[in-house]
Amino acid sequence: MQIPLPKWLRVPLAILLVSANTLVHVPVLLVVALFKALLPLRGIRRVLDKTLMAIAESWIGFNSWLIRTFTHTRVSVEGDVHLLHDGHYLVLANHQSWVDIPMLQLAFNRRIPLLRFFLKQQLFWVPLLGLAWWALDFPFMKRYSRETLAKRPELAGRDVAATRRACEKFRHIPVSVMNFVEGTRFTAAKHAAQESPFAHLLKPKAGGVAFVLDAMGDALHAIIDITIAYPAGRHTLADLFADRLPEVRIHARELPITPELLGGDYQNDAVFRERFQAWVNELWEEKERRLAQMLK
Repeated sequence: MQIPLPKWLRVPLAILLVSANTLVHVPVLLVVALFKALLPLRGIRRVLDKTLMAIAESWIGFNSWLIRTFTHTRVSVEGDVHLLHDGHYLVLANHQSWVDIPMLQLAFNRRIPLLRFFLKQQLFWVPLLGLAWWALDFPFMKRYSRETLAKRPELAGRDVAATRRACEKFRHIPVSVMNFVEGTRFTAAKHAAQESPFAHLLKPKAGGVAFVLDAMGDALHAIIDITIAYPAGRHTLADLFADRLPEVRIHARELPITPELLGGDYQNDAVFRERFQAWVNELWEEKERRLAQMLK
């Protein structure tokens, strides 16, 4: 049920409530995470991991309630998938807007394990949120420029090592490892600069997908392939809470993790790398066709 609000009040009230929701949930997360760090017994850690997930789902649930209550945005989810709340998934998606994340959380909260993203190391310093992401075991990655790697090639493997460490933690808890395969949000400028062969998508980056599958492919149930579309055009978070976003369409399908995707050395085996990139490109070609239909 939507609450009728004047436009001048809608956005500031939404910001106030989202901020209050964060202030309520994050301190509780940090207290539980501190107990988890101080009590490394496996049985206790499992209980505390479930507690952390319940707190995070409550946090997301309130934000999703705000979207449903403050806006008339229609969110439709299509596709034939059998989802497990305690499963282990690799989630692949296109990236259209900052609105993608709250929409995916709204659609899949409590249906699959908490979506966890690989974050830039600098985001750890975002007030409150950085600590919350740390408490929830979101992996922080330090990215190096080409110039830095040219001077210090030994740094090239650190992202891979960080991915392995994060995935080792994920083996023991229900998880949805989230990967926006394009690596960045779609914009017309980025699309033109890349000379992307797709009308609605940027070029996919296969490396991150390959590293996750290499690190924990045998512990994953399946891949969830998600396509997200905005038929009225891409919008900002301000547009969402100002009720200027009429519709979001989400398509999900479950893909098996076949033996061909596992066991290869993406960095050093050129044959495996070429085969894996071909698989990702084929996935993106299918996504392009689906996205064109969803935008009609």
